[in-house]
Amino acid sequence: MRPAADTIAAVATPAGRGGIGVVRVSGSELGRLIAGILGSTPPARSATLTTFRGAHGEALDQGIALYFPAPASYTGESVLELHGHGGPAVLALVLSRCLDLGARIAEPGEFTRRAFLNGKLDLAQAEAVADLIDRGARRGAKPHWRFLRGNPRSGRRLGRASQFH
Repeated sequence: MRPAADTIAAVATPAGRGGIGVVRVSGSELGRLIAGILGSTPPARSATLTTFRGAHGEALDQGIALYFPAPASYTGESVLELHGHGGPAVLALVLSRCLDLGARIAEPGEFTRRAFLNGKLDLAQAEAVADLIDRGARRGAKPHWRFLRGNPRSGRRLGRASQFH
């Protein structure tokens, strides 16, 4: 696994209003960011109800924090997901706080690129992720999902669900 030199953050849910919005963060400087937003590191792989905090300790939002320590994450790096209310203003506040704590905005596809570079996905799987995201029709998405699972010809499940996380 090749660790990244920086920490990236992005809103991981589609733009617009929604009941839930997710900010995803990945990289080597996650400890400081977690301390600044949550106060302490949540238990690994456990949904933890918590308050997302601003620079002066004020509440930005309340939601679920999910922590995936490296290398057992999608990117192979330590990953934090902040699941809060889905309004654009709330997501902007949480993302801005991540940036204030040293993360930078992720480029499109950068989480998947890091997964590929860290050996979590092969090139075909990384391309299938991009295709799956771009598919609008349910039927068109099925072949890409099958490919991600390890079998491009059938719907049989060959891989373990945890192989990507």
